[in-house]
Amino acid sequence: MAKALKKAAPTGEVTKKAEIKKTADNKAATKKALTKNPSTKKDGGKKSARKKATPKKLKAPSAIIPQISVAPPPPRAIGASAAVLDRLWNVIESRKGADPEVSHSARLLSRGTPKVAQKFGEEAVECVIEATRGNPEGVVAESADVLYHLLVMWVDAGIQPGDVWAELQRREGVSGIAEKASRARSLPQELNLGTSKIP
Repeated sequence: MAKALKKAAPTGEVTKKAEIKKTADNKAATKKALTKNPSTKKDGGKKSARKKATPKKLKAPSAIIPQISVAPPPPRAIGASAAVLDRLWNVIESRKGADPEVSHSARLLSRGTPKVAQKFGEEAVECVIEATRGNPEGVVAESADVLYHLLVMWVDAGIQPGDVWAELQRREGVSGIAEKASRARSLPQELNLGTSKIP
């Protein structure tokens, strides 16, 4: 039959008819394959999108990674807060017996109370200088130094932060002027001066 077509029709027509027949045969074969196996597609038999969307069951993390028991870190305040002073005091307190070659806090404490107090005074003066210059960034940096050296002085003197917090709480709601006046009256009595004026 193909020979008869070749004789009857020009070559171009035969080629077109053959291509059309080949394309129709391919479509029919693909449709038949999809009907028999819905998990295959034209794209090389890959699984359908519906099958791909189903998530694979993963192994539990404990089966993959061995569980390590780690103690939770100590609670911290969210963001920057005054709680850092208590933590810093604890660190300085823990350095009391440490090697002065390794710890700055241990080095300060090993020099004795006069040096600890002197260092605090130097840092306070530097903070005052930055304030008089009108340098807020400098005041912040020097204030951090002042607070650190104040805590070193507390540790050296055996003062707990809670002692200072309690004194601040005692003064809360009391006028600063009234509080200063009460201290001015009590000081001469403590020193047995017999006068209410500060010498």
